[in-house]
Amino acid sequence: MRTIIEPFRIKVVEPIRMTTRDERECFVASADYNLFGLHSDDVLIDLLTDSGTSAMSAAQQAALIGGDESYAGSPSFFRFEAAVKSLFPFKHILPTHQGRAAEAILFSVLGGSHRQVPSNTHFDTTRANIEATGAEAVDLVIEEGHDPDNLHPFKGNMDTAKLERFLANAGDAVPCVMMTVTNNAGGGQPVSLANIRETAALAHKYGKPFIIDGCRFAENAYFIKLREPGQEGRHVEAIVRDMFAVADGMTMSAKKDAFANIGGWLALNDDHLAQSVRERLILTEGFPTYGGLAGRDLDAIAQGLKEIVDEDYLAYRIRTASYIAERLEKLGVPTVKPSGGHAIFINAKKFLPHIPPLEYPGQALAVAMYIEGGIRSCEIGTVMFGRHPDGSEHPAPMELVRMALPRRVYTQSHADYIVEVFETIAKNKDKLTGMRITWEPERMRHFSAKFEPIS
Repeated sequence: MRTIIEPFRIKVVEPIRMTTRDERECFVASADYNLFGLHSDDVLIDLLTDSGTSAMSAAQQAALIGGDESYAGSPSFFRFEAAVKSLFPFKHILPTHQGRAAEAILFSVLGGSHRQVPSNTHFDTTRANIEATGAEAVDLVIEEGHDPDNLHPFKGNMDTAKLERFLANAGDAVPCVMMTVTNNAGGGQPVSLANIRETAALAHKYGKPFIIDGCRFAENAYFIKLREPGQEGRHVEAIVRDMFAVADGMTMSAKKDAFANIGGWLALNDDHLAQSVRERLILTEGFPTYGGLAGRDLDAIAQGLKEIVDEDYLAYRIRTASYIAERLEKLGVPTVKPSGGHAIFINAKKFLPHIPPLEYPGQALAVAMYIEGGIRSCEIGTVMFGRHPDGSEHPAPMELVRMALPRRVYTQSHADYIVEVFETIAKNKDKLTGMRITWEPERMRHFSAKFEPIS
């Protein structure tokens, strides 16, 4: 059939509190025009993030009951470890309370002053955890990845020519090579299996470990199946194993492609590095067989890893994003093309050309989406990436607004409502004005900065 249906039935529902436009104007003003500051029950459709916001299945809920809360050696850990190793062939599996904890622990060992860490595109927490150690996070995505309108099927790819020059010049300053799949900051764009293998080969040629940030590994694998020649007849599970077979480790937020509300892990092959990070983990997260998580959460992750590679689910997931993106394009709302898996990315720079980058067009659009329809989204542009460690501010390569889709949460009518809200915004877009920052923290300002509209 042409219609791709949700491959699940709804068993438990959570009410949405309906609000008026006037109420939402007051709510967002009280939050200093930062959508992170809103109360979630004042949000109608929450697309701020797909991290930790998934609906767990009946099987996951049952797994929670079977969780064992022993401090050390819990059977929940061993079920979790087996589930991780069934997809990712790493020797050491260290649970953490979420993905950024895995990043912080890894770079507490590998980071440091004068070090440089290349990636296709570092996301905000990865970049912050690298820079917090005094190291530099370097983005080397292909040129097509900077063009929202380019239809390259794998715009998340590493520019391997740039990477080789970088590794040849940087030498001992590089502790590892990172890669994010899918490339979240670049519009949720996938990385090809060929590019993963080529990047790994370059890292190993220069004696560097190759680490994958695997948060959306299943979505990336499904894009490989859909778009990469020679991969179309393969099962997603097999593609996942091939993606990680060439890696030396991974960081993972289980709050994404494991359907979990909390949790993550750091996986490594090197015994010495694993021992170093294990000692750090004990200081910051807990004993290595629970890593800051309850046993029930470890069991929920184990079950979620079985469910995420279901291709009926992945087909529905990918199609939902492309459906919304196609409807928006018909309204004249430009999106990053081709559409990604976990989110729809609005090209705010193109949609609002009258607002300059340093007046934050993405933030202005995100605020308008909330006021008009109660939709909470996330700016991924100069607010998030414009402030540099030396204190200077420069426009980000792209000015995007991300509408991240929680897994198994919203339905077809919610998607149509999102499009309807944009019908109104598109008619009045020339009336939108920029924003100014009235206060910001030293790091990761997008989480807590205060804004006001420019009159």
